[in-house]
Amino acid sequence: MAKGRGPTPIGNVVAEIMARRGLGRGRLAAAKRDVWRKIVGESVAELTKCGEMRRGRLEVVVANSTLMQELTFRKPEIIAALNQDIPDWNIQEIRFRVGQL
Repeated sequence: MAKGRGPTPIGNVVAEIMARRGLGRGRLAAAKRDVWRKIVGESVAELTKCGEMRRGRLEVVVANSTLMQELTFRKPEIIAALNQDIPDWNIQEIRFRVGQL
């Protein structure tokens, strides 16, 4: 907080404290899971894990190569739905990889 600027709104102070302590990450991860589950469906969501997003690219871990192939075919549809639900993310690419959930 800079001196001489006047009082800082309490919302900004709380947001800054939460960000410093990493308290907002859990809520963001839960929101990401919920949106992912809504878009790909319950059965697919159980076999995938929506990971980090960096520079417009969303990382998704999938249980097997068959599912990865299916999601690859649906990629444009999934990207459009994600960007419609959460425009702030501005997802341009999804990278699927097989791994442990």
